[in-house]
Amino acid sequence: MSWNVLITARTFAVVGKPAVAFLESKGCQVTIPPKWGPLKGNELLEQLKGQDAVLCSPDAYDATVFASPEASQLKILSRWGVGYDSIKIDDATQAGIPVAYTPGLLDEAVADYAFALLLTMARRTYSVHQTMREGGWQAEWGVDLCGKTLGIIGCGRIGRAVAKRAGGFDMKRIAFDVQPHPEAEAMGVEFVDLDTLLAQSDFVTIHAALNEANQGMIGEAELKKMKPGALLVNTARGGHVQEAPLVQALKEGWIAGAALDAYVQEPLPSDHPFRSTPNLLMSPHQASSSFETGERISMAAAEAIVDLMEGRTPRLLVNPEVLNQPQLRATKPSA
Repeated sequence: MSWNVLITARTFAVVGKPAVAFLESKGCQVTIPPKWGPLKGNELLEQLKGQDAVLCSPDAYDATVFASPEASQLKILSRWGVGYDSIKIDDATQAGIPVAYTPGLLDEAVADYAFALLLTMARRTYSVHQTMREGGWQAEWGVDLCGKTLGIIGCGRIGRAVAKRAGGFDMKRIAFDVQPHPEAEAMGVEFVDLDTLLAQSDFVTIHAALNEANQGMIGEAELKKMKPGALLVNTARGGHVQEAPLVQALKEGWIAGAALDAYVQEPLPSDHPFRSTPNLLMSPHQASSSFETGERISMAAAEAIVDLMEGRTPRLLVNPEVLNQPQLRATKPSA
């Protein structure tokens, strides 16, 4: 048995060749669409025709997609990365479609990147570089990290990796999480409520998974609770931060600056207000974009598809309960 596999994750253009070769070695017919994801609506449906599996970017999947004639052959979604908020998991389960993902493989790369953004903003390296490129010579005064307080929103695997790095800078580390983790407490992280974190932190970094409860959790009220000299970093999901209040906060000086690697709409529109907002450092959702990490994630996502195709249980599923339900579209794994 071999499957047709659609790949919409744009990362495959750079780090996906070994994973594609692996899929093809297992007899899979791999399709790369004319346009990389994220895809939604008719654009997505058109690409799903005849596909057994998708190695997907944050494409928009819901009950309407799963019930469509175009997706009638679909048996599994394998997500490149850890975020799966673009997939309605309950709808996938009802449709008999397992959703695989790759937690634990990009933690260190994202933590490195979040800390890189933090250092870049704190020491103004991005703006002085631009000044130099334009022919100038003007030093800028930044702020120290040593001895300051780092507030971590979401202290899971990535949040704890960031906390570990902050410990090397002798920073005080506080965190807000609905499930405080003993491992974080053991390394000296103090768990507090969100208001306390915002009020006490010199730097705030977001690493929470996006869900209905924390959608838009950083808005006008929260930004006004932060210190005027505080910096905000978001390498998680754009939906955590309300964009209009952040623009206002940076223009009016409620906080000193922000660095973003995630946005509500991606790619970011060319006319988005962020592009002209002062004291804002932007990057194109690339926190996990290191070659080594990218190749590992690509292979893991491909292996999940092959496992199900060959009758094995994929190692990491968001909805493992679907494997025991009668509506499962694939053959039930033997192990």
